[in-house]
Amino acid sequence: QVQLVESGGGLVQAGGSLNLSCVASGRTFSSYAMGWFRQAPGKEREFVAAITWSGSSIYYEDSVKGRFTISRDNAKNTVYLQMNSLKPEDTAVYYCAARRTGITIATTPVLYDYWGRGTQVTVSS
Repeated sequence: QVQLVESGGGLVQAGGSLNLSCVASGRTFSSYAMGWFRQAPGKEREFVAAITWSGSSIYYEDSVKGRFTISRDNAKNTVYLQMNSLKPEDTAVYYCAARRTGITIATTPVLYDYWGRGTQVTVSS
């Protein structure tokens, strides 16, 4: 069992930055692929970014490319999402997810095995 706890969300003005963190419990974090998803009110959960267990492969949703950066520190059991140039449309609850198949990227929520409870990101215009 893996438990994921997100932090770092908050209220920021458009153009600002936030750095989300997700800390995982358990000794197997380093073997998992990790992903970030978000869900705005009334919308489905959507993929944001993902990283393989080694960090050798990274993938972003088109609307965040060049603005968001996903990274991980396996020694700290932590995955990060650095978000720059934030826009009001980035407003959502952001979720961290872990996938036991660590060597491939996945963009579909159903392919992830563990989820955090989310952290709210609100971008004001």
